[in-house]
Parts: sequence; structure tokens; C-alpha cells
Amino acid sequence: MRLSLSEISTANASFEEDMAAYAAAGFDGIGIWEFKLPADDAANVALLHDAGLGVANCIPAVPSILPLRLPGMEGPPDPRDRVAALCSSMRRLAAYEPESVLVITGPTHGPDSQRIVTEGLREIAAAAKDAGVRLGLEPIHASQHETVSFVNSIADAVALLDEAELDEVGIMADTYNLWDEPPAELAAVAHRVTGLHVADVPAEPGRTDRVLPGEGGARSADLVRALTGAGWDGFLDTEIFSEPGRFWGLPVDEAARQAYAATLTLAQTVP
Repeated sequence: MRLSLSEISTANASFEEDMAAYAAAGFDGIGIWEFKLPADDAANVALLHDAGLGVANCIPAVPSILPLRLPGMEGPPDPRDRVAALCSSMRRLAAYEPESVLVITGPTHGPDSQRIVTEGLREIAAAAKDAGVRLGLEPIHASQHETVSFVNSIADAVALLDEAELDEVGIMADTYNLWDEPPAELAAVAHRVTGLHVADVPAEPGRTDRVLPGEGGARSADLVRALTGAGWDGFLDTEIFSEPGRFWGLPVDEAARQAYAATLTLAQTVP
């Protein structure tokens, strides 16, 4: 099983620093966040090849169709501009040959939100198909319904894609976001899963950050076993949203080493 680290996990490091640290730690791949990429894509791809890293899941600079309600991540207010940016990202990120590129809906902004998202998804899916990348819609945990996405479960994602008649668009899974889902629900859509982020919900009540797989219990392992048992075979892409006083406060080399150890342990629990 291939192991990867998503760049938001080392939020304060550069793309070049991420590559060096992830490769040195033993990772097979990197989850690219577009906002970290230097402008020269050909040079970036060459550096990745030199580092021996594949590309797991890519997160566009504007990741959602509707504006996010997260400080510093709001982005353009007009959904049309956001869809255009997402289409541009599909074309750009194709050069990195990722496992998948994700999209999220954003939170509801008025009565036309469903229509805007459905129409936007169709346009983005067409751009992804033309670029030759696999697009995955990511369900987000219900606790972020008002800030990040109105798609909060596997069933929500399937229903929206069915409504949009987008059979070719898959589902980007995330063990943190699917923490409350029965593992069997994930296994049932294994054929549509485009990628997998792994992180745990902290055991300490009231925390809103994420912790490494295994630190919050066995739920990530349960979900991964269900998915791989149904035939899925992709990167385990650890993705940690944190705080400066916690994981984000670690030097990039130390963060990569800790993440690799946790991700490897998770992989070893999967038959």
C-alpha cells in the first residue's frame, strides 16, 4: 500500500521543503495543495520525479463551488468565478498525474445553492474529463455544514451526483469526515472512491483539529479495512488540519517523520 502526506499537514513549509521532508521520511507520495505550488509546473514535476514521489490527491486553490465560511479561505464571492478557477485547476493539476482532484460544494448560500452547485459540477466534470484527471466530490463532516459543505455523508454525495447525472465523478473519502459513517457504507461505494484522506477525530472533547491515524482510536483503521476489503487500492494520504501549538507547530522534518510512522502503522493493520 502506498503512503502519502497531504501538504496542509505541514502548512508553514514550502512545496520544496515538503517534497524533501516527505521523501526523506519514507513516503511514496504527496498530496498537493495548489496554493503551495510555484509557478513553473514543468520544474515542479521534474523535482517530484527526482524525489521519487507520486501524487495522491490534489486540492485546488479554490476548492469549493460556493464560498467557504472559513477565515482566510473565503476566496472569490461569485460562484461563476469559482467554477472558472476550478476548471483552470483541473487543467493545471493534470500535469502532475494525480490519483484524483477533489471538489467540495461549499455551504448553502440561499435558495439557488443546489442548482448552482449542480450546474457547476457539470462544468467542472467536463473540464476534468478533458484534462484526463479523475474528479472526486468530498463529503464533509456534519459539524462543518454551515462553513464548508452541505454534503455531509456518502449518501448526500451519491444523491447530488445522481441528480447532476455525473456517473463519471467519484467520491473523495476522508476518515475524519466519515467518522460517523458505518464502514459498510464506504465499502459499498469503493468502486467510486477516487482517493482517501486519513486523520482521526481527537479523543479529547471540544477539539476541532485533527490528529494522526491511531491517535483517536481505531475508526480510521476500520474504514480503511472496509474500503480495501472491497477492492480499493490507492494512496493512504494522511491529512492533518491542526493548530500552531499542536501538529502545525512541528518542524516539517519532524512532522513528516511522525506522520509516516502513524500512516505506516495504519497500513500494517490492513490485510
